[in-house]
Amino acid sequence: MSKPLLIDHTVVRRLNKLPKTDRVECLLALCELPQQFGQPHTPSGLGIRKLGKKLFECRGNVSLRFIFEDRPADLFVSFLGNHDEVRALLRSGKYR
Repeated sequence: MSKPLLIDHTVVRRLNKLPKTDRVECLLALCELPQQFGQPHTPSGLGIRKLGKKLFECRGNVSLRFIFEDRPADLFVSFLGNHDEVRALLRSGKYR
């Protein structure tokens, strides 16, 4: 059974500012995430990668990544950014 997906308001704001093609690709990835999470041997194209104990990353599209947390009741998408922004966020220690 898949967990519900919760999305932070800052992620929604960033999605709304994207060009339409990027926004569509990212929204399709978000729709696929709850079904694909927890099935490591099923190829999905999302590139889900574990970053910490309950912290994960997945592709939104070729240039954008989502950071999400596996919480007991849901999957919480907390950040959307490019590779460099994700890297800077992780180095800042916010998710430790």
